[in-house]
Amino acid sequence: MEQTARFDGGNHILISNRIPYEFFITQGSGESNIAIHAGSYHLALKDAGIEAYNIICYSSILPGIARQIDKPQGMVHGSVMETIMAVGNFEQGESGAAGIIFGWLYDKQTQEKYGGLVCETSGKTTEKKIEQELNDSLQELYTNGFSEQYDLRDITLISRELTVEKKHGTALVALCFTNYYVPIIDGR
Repeated sequence: MEQTARFDGGNHILISNRIPYEFFITQGSGESNIAIHAGSYHLALKDAGIEAYNIICYSSILPGIARQIDKPQGMVHGSVMETIMAVGNFEQGESGAAGIIFGWLYDKQTQEKYGGLVCETSGKTTEKKIEQELNDSLQELYTNGFSEQYDLRDITLISRELTVEKKHGTALVALCFTNYYVPIIDGR
């Protein structure tokens, strides 16, 4: 029996975009002599404890309601894990790093949390240089659009460095979202 959606006054719920709510931070690295995607990248996901998920990557904004939690246990194998992720893939003998920085914007007058800014990067460089680039990037975002109305506080920086001994290597850092608010616009 074929089912079709009805938009002629039947029962429905109209929802807005989902708003990421809780997230945890993780990082990992992996090396493989076989491949990157099905090798070192997968092993980096395993080291980070998120190898059993289908990964989707976001751009770099945190809503004001978002909050960091400890990594939950027992999520369903094969479920979707939406992330803000920095990934660097490197070859044998190379050193590289991946990192993420995020900070929270607070209204200068009301002190209410507005939202968060996130920057992520990776490259064939040192962890120290990645961290400096991330700090510079976050300050650039802040001063070019947010500094007049908001203070930037509570900055967190996470990075992972790797020197590859096998054929392929991957370093990654991720903010992983576990649940969402879904605003209902119209429920009929």
